[in-house]
Amino acid sequence: MNTDDMPHILVVDDDQRLRALLQRYLGENGFRVTAAADAAEARLKLGAIAFDLLVLDVTMPGETGFELTEGIRRVSDVPILLLTARGAPEDRIEGFERGADDYLPKPFDPRELLLRVRAMLRRAQPATGQPTLTVALGDAVFDLARGELRQGEETLRLTSGEAALLAALARQPGETMSREDLAAAVGLSPEAGGRAIDVAVVRLRRKIEPDPRTPRFLHTVRGRGYVLWPGAGMAQE
Repeated sequence: MNTDDMPHILVVDDDQRLRALLQRYLGENGFRVTAAADAAEARLKLGAIAFDLLVLDVTMPGETGFELTEGIRRVSDVPILLLTARGAPEDRIEGFERGADDYLPKPFDPRELLLRVRAMLRRAQPATGQPTLTVALGDAVFDLARGELRQGEETLRLTSGEAALLAALARQPGETMSREDLAAAVGLSPEAGGRAIDVAVVRLRRKIEPDPRTPRFLHTVRGRGYVLWPGAGMAQE
């Protein structure tokens, strides 16, 4: 594979040994890897390079990985995987609330990191060679193959996790999906639990609902999960 065709990953961690390990391991497995020691250095590199995925440590001097994730989400939907020794459920939930797509506690097996990175990149890439399947949500249209939400000529930014969640619901319109089934469909780790899906639904409603407090499309089915009721059904082109 030409180097320019390899997905480019930014690894941000203040542990020099871990940065070197991840650079070597990911590089040996088909990725270009750039490293940064902290959020300030990461921001400089993000301003100069378009990365395909970010791997961020949470506990860093200065700006934390949570804060960096939240800042990036204001301007970009690049997939973000958080790495941290803080593995408590409330820490994982905060990561998803700030906009992360996945979360891997330290210590971790590099093979698991590799599998998660590949899965996130697959979700972020539009499918090819398939008919276009779209879902109407009021005056917005979601393209399942591309994971793209458009409103007129404007593309509404979705993270890869939000796009995967909306696609999972859109493939079964009018059918209730449990939090566990949704977590599996979007590739979240089992320990993330249903709460991570709840957080993702709240974020998604802010983007697809005219009034997120009274959902028109994405409804909660108490005790069971969530269901999507598209505004004008589905169309195949």
